[in-house]
Amino acid sequence: MSRLTIVTSDQQEIVREQLYKDLERRITASPTGLCPVDLTSSFVKMCLSQSCGKCVPCRIGLKKLSKLLDKVLDGEATMETLELIKLTARSIYLSSDCAIGHEAGKLALNSIEGCFEDYKEHVQNNNCTCNSNQPVACVNLCPAHVDIPGYIALVKEGRYDDAVNLIRHMNPFPITCAYICEHPCENRCKRTIIDAPINIRGIKRVAIEKSKNPSLPPLAEKTGKKVAVIGGGPGGLSAAYYLSIMGHEVAVYEQRKQLGGMLRYGIPNYRFPRTRLDEEINFILSTGIKVELNASVGKDIQLADIRKKYDAIYIAIGAHNDKKICIDGEDATGVISAVEMLRAIGDGQLTSYKGKRVAVVGGGNVAMDVARSSIRLGADSVDVIYRRRKVDMTALAEEVEGAEAEGCNIVELMTPVAIEKNPDGTVKGLRVKPQMTSIIESKRPSPKDKNADEVLIPCDIVVASVGQGIDSKHFEDTGIHVKRGSIAAMNTGMVGDQEGIFAGGDCVTGPATVIRAIAAGRVAAANIDEYLGFNHEIVNNIDIPRVKYDDKNPCGRVDLGLRKPQDRKNDFEPIEFSMSDEEAAQECGRCLRCDHFGFGAFRGGRSTKW
Repeated sequence: MSRLTIVTSDQQEIVREQLYKDLERRITASPTGLCPVDLTSSFVKMCLSQSCGKCVPCRIGLKKLSKLLDKVLDGEATMETLELIKLTARSIYLSSDCAIGHEAGKLALNSIEGCFEDYKEHVQNNNCTCNSNQPVACVNLCPAHVDIPGYIALVKEGRYDDAVNLIRHMNPFPITCAYICEHPCENRCKRTIIDAPINIRGIKRVAIEKSKNPSLPPLAEKTGKKVAVIGGGPGGLSAAYYLSIMGHEVAVYEQRKQLGGMLRYGIPNYRFPRTRLDEEINFILSTGIKVELNASVGKDIQLADIRKKYDAIYIAIGAHNDKKICIDGEDATGVISAVEMLRAIGDGQLTSYKGKRVAVVGGGNVAMDVARSSIRLGADSVDVIYRRRKVDMTALAEEVEGAEAEGCNIVELMTPVAIEKNPDGTVKGLRVKPQMTSIIESKRPSPKDKNADEVLIPCDIVVASVGQGIDSKHFEDTGIHVKRGSIAAMNTGMVGDQEGIFAGGDCVTGPATVIRAIAAGRVAAANIDEYLGFNHEIVNNIDIPRVKYDDKNPCGRVDLGLRKPQDRKNDFEPIEFSMSDEEAAQECGRCLRCDHFGFGAFRGGRSTKW
């Protein structure tokens, strides 16, 4: 007779664990625009199934709350019911013994307070207001609303030119996005329910590399209207491209000696080759856009003079000003900003860092870019100083992993205090204060000082990558409304009461992604066209391949390969490989064609004109 036995997982436990994973994948793949009442009801029922039944608020309260939510969904509730839901949820939140009831009550309370208008619509009209007009999740989550299932189907059939032309219908930067887009379209991919999201960016990469002769869309007749675009980055060039297609005469004013904005002056060649950027820009300019380089508005030319010459203006100056760390010793020789460093690299000025120790302050994608560039410039060591944990970094996980693989050292939970100088005024080291993780604010744990001594990190160069600012002073002086340094524009791109002036991209939102700037440029182009008295339609007539009714068996995702770290860290050549034809065909075949099945079948998952 044994006192103890070894516990092994029985079949029920194995199945239960798999159910948890299946549920997690299904939640991850939840489409946008779901009814918050229905979603909350489902979550409350799940929480109820987790309840141990010990405390009354959880055992009884969640059951009552579930029934109240069902009444709202069934059209049997009144406005008094909504108040009772609030009261019940708050009571459960405040009085449950453990996190199961506590967080369930908090979830329901946040739902009804944050989406009260939808709850109210259910009660008064038995209707839901939150359904998305775009039923295809990847298209809806792409800021430019590119027809993703369409071009994936075209790539699968080897119609690469058509795929690129289809992308350009909504996004004139397919090459750019194939290399550096943060692919928000993958976040809710329904394929996640089966295995993993489609590698959408990777498939776009195949399209742009296999395409031989993409064509310009038909150009409309000349309208006689003139539009000035201030800023030659992705947002400005996107607006210029579509306005030119519509028949307007467009001139781009760019303060630097080359077009591209942060694509050229913020993203190193190893991530996005300059030859491909030039190819993209030349295609856009082939629509007939005029360009004025080395033309800084407010210095070389005044906004008032531009207003006299043009019928409309689009301001897309981006966010190119650097920000300071604001610590003692920042005036030391050897302290530079990430913007300054990447701008020099963009202009081909590759300063040797051989024998230098570099400290990079920051935790975003730009910090990773300057850290990895420092390695390529020959630095002996590169330390990335971040005040939170590595897991809290805003940089993409693959960028952090890539930096570490190339030899960068992530120093987490350290905040800069001062820069110590040598007698000659050069950098001696960065003094940092140890931190510890603390309460969660804005979805990330805040750091706080740890009871530990300051540490000196020896270094010769300090690169500050703590954000970017907007050079909006001249525009503010000329009457453009500026709020906290950003140009105040509506979601249509119009700038307040300024007749004929529009703005968009980073100069309005603050530093954001390339695809958001592109989307803002397209929105501005459409609204400028309307302001000028027209209603041009940008149309695509590309025939999308028919859907095949194959079974969708689980299949691993194809990821893009990388050059070996010991090779790629020695140069600025591209580090990422594309897919083979075989891999691309398999990855395209994983697409569930949500434009045809599900909501896409009866709601129209495709836009052929805008």
